[in-house]
Amino acid sequence: QVQLVESGGGLVQPGGSLRLSCAASGFNLDYYAIGWFRQAPGKEREGVSCFSVSDGDTRYADSVKGRFTGSRDNAKNTVYLQMNSLKPEDTAVYYCATDPNWLRCGTGWSRPRSFSVWGQGTLVTVSS
Repeated sequence: QVQLVESGGGLVQPGGSLRLSCAASGFNLDYYAIGWFRQAPGKEREGVSCFSVSDGDTRYADSVKGRFTGSRDNAKNTVYLQMNSLKPEDTAVYYCATDPNWLRCGTGWSRPRSFSVWGQGTLVTVSS
C-alpha cells in the first residue's frame, strides 16, 4: 500500500525553524517527485515546493523561496522540507504528496490536482 506520513510540525516563534519529514512506504521515493503543499484556515491548498528525488531538482513558491529547502534521505525513503525564517503567514497544515505520473517536478507542480497520493498533514503554527 502506497503511503506518505508527514511529521515535524509544531509551534515555533517567528524567525524560527522547523524541519518537516515525509516518509514513504509501499514504493521507492527514488523514482518520483514529492510535492509539498499547505492549507491555512479558510484558504485553498497551495503548492509550497516540489522535489524530484531522482536528481534533487527542487521548485519553490515565491513566498518561500530562499527560506525553505528540500532534501532527501535515500536510506530512510524520506524527504524533508527545512523551513527557516518562519513567518506567521506560514501557519498552515502542511502536506506531502506524490503521483505515479510525476517522475520529476514539472509545469503544474503547484496544483493539488496534479497529485493523487497524500499524507495526513502536519500542523505548523508560527506565533509569538
